Amino acid sequence: MTLQITHRPEAGRIEATVDNSLCYIDYRQEGKVMHVLHTIVPDAVGGRGIAGELTEYAIDLARKNGWKINPVCTYTVAYFKRHPEYADMKAA
Repeated sequence: MTLQITHRPEAGRIEATVDNSLCYIDYRQEGKVMHVLHTIVPDAVGGRGIAGELTEYAIDLARKNGWKINPVCTYTVAYFKRHPEYADMKAA
């Protein structure tokens, strides 16, 4: 699935709408660290890889801006464990 993902830095949000359901990552920016707080995908559209695509977008965004990611939400913590290739993006 390829999502139409929008970054809304003023809201600290990365989002996509799928079948009229808003899916998003909430984050807080602190200097060069993006604290990923919540990853939300409603049950109605779950199981399609949406959270993974949103997370990959966040990682790409962080990489392009020279940021690191502090995975606060449980989904992002698990994502980093499943994808050790992104270990360089994790804040110490």
